[in-house]
Amino acid sequence: MHRVVITGIGAVTPLGPNAADSWRAMREGRAAIGPIISLPRESLRFGIAAEVRDFDPAAHFDDKRLPLLDRVSQFALVAAREAVAQSGIDFAADGLGENTAVVIGSGIGGEQTHDASFKRLYGENNPRLHPLTIVRLMANAPASHVAIEFGLHGPAFATVSACSSANHALAQAFHMVRSGVADAALAGGTEACITLGTVKAWEAMRVMADDTCRPFSRQRRGMVLGEGAGVIVLETLEHAQRRGATILAEFVGAGMSADAGDIVFPSEAGAAKAIERALKDGGLAPEDVDYVNAHGTATPANDPTETKAIRRAFGAHADRLAVSSTKSMHGHALGAAGAVELVAAIGALRDGVVPPTANFGDADPECDLDYVPNVAREMPVRAAISNSFAFGGLNAVVALRRAP
Repeated sequence: MHRVVITGIGAVTPLGPNAADSWRAMREGRAAIGPIISLPRESLRFGIAAEVRDFDPAAHFDDKRLPLLDRVSQFALVAAREAVAQSGIDFAADGLGENTAVVIGSGIGGEQTHDASFKRLYGENNPRLHPLTIVRLMANAPASHVAIEFGLHGPAFATVSACSSANHALAQAFHMVRSGVADAALAGGTEACITLGTVKAWEAMRVMADDTCRPFSRQRRGMVLGEGAGVIVLETLEHAQRRGATILAEFVGAGMSADAGDIVFPSEAGAAKAIERALKDGGLAPEDVDYVNAHGTATPANDPTETKAIRRAFGAHADRLAVSSTKSMHGHALGAAGAVELVAAIGALRDGVVPPTANFGDADPECDLDYVPNVAREMPVRAAISNSFAFGGLNAVVALRRAP
């Protein structure tokens, strides 16, 4: 078994066009939630989201490649390029690319293409769809394009498990590098879900907020959709040290579980199992962890359930944890959520700063942990976990430690 480290991270989020700007906004508690500008507001019930604005695909892709890429793949590629550039890794060296894995999660896939094709077919009664519709909308397209971009011939696939997709991708990539199945990996998640069909479908579930995202607060009114991508470079500690790479954090464990219960209502026991398994997999005692990046969707059911799960997994140490939900700033990016939130976990470990839960109002008696309300907190962070809990009862938690 190898020790696995993160040497690069890239992101495209509503908070910024890269990981550094996104992390800076999280530290400052700046929210990117506002009126949706990409859809007709008159068609929407609430009309708020966290959009990636001012993203110009032509600035990143030439005319020959762009027709192949849905927005979901564009985000993934831009994030992957940033991660690889930061890591300084050379996939051609020593044949590294022959056995580098690519695992990119997405809860929906190419929804922009899907929505446009349905509008054309049903709304405009036009039976002729774009010939590249399938290759643009398939959920594995981001992973495939990343592999093509860097010439990577190792295992490459997508994970599709709703809001846990990114953390499942990170977990699979980590386990492959740790076990030696892959020499290195690019892993993360991507989502471009702010389309008319998707937003209307979420509105129909009656879990959407009409003002902003207020996780764990008594005033919370529901979740807010977001979009974006996050990708990291994983490699063995030995390889990173041999090439003199800057190590951002050590990836030490991952835990996964299925509630095997309700298709939507979360389970305290199922979530706690995933946390406990991540700690065990990472060789961490509860007392070793200082920060929990919470799933924290701001829905009435999720926040109290996650609070109880954290208490069940950490016992008395739960009262000494700093817990925050950065969804209060960048919204819920569904299948990309865990990858975007890894920016926060890595930043906390590197800088000794825990990002806040923004928009926090009054404490909810059912949510009784330390949620770092509204203002970031400077504190040493030795180890951190990041939670993702998805519809379908699919849970995935990743554990990181400060760089060795």
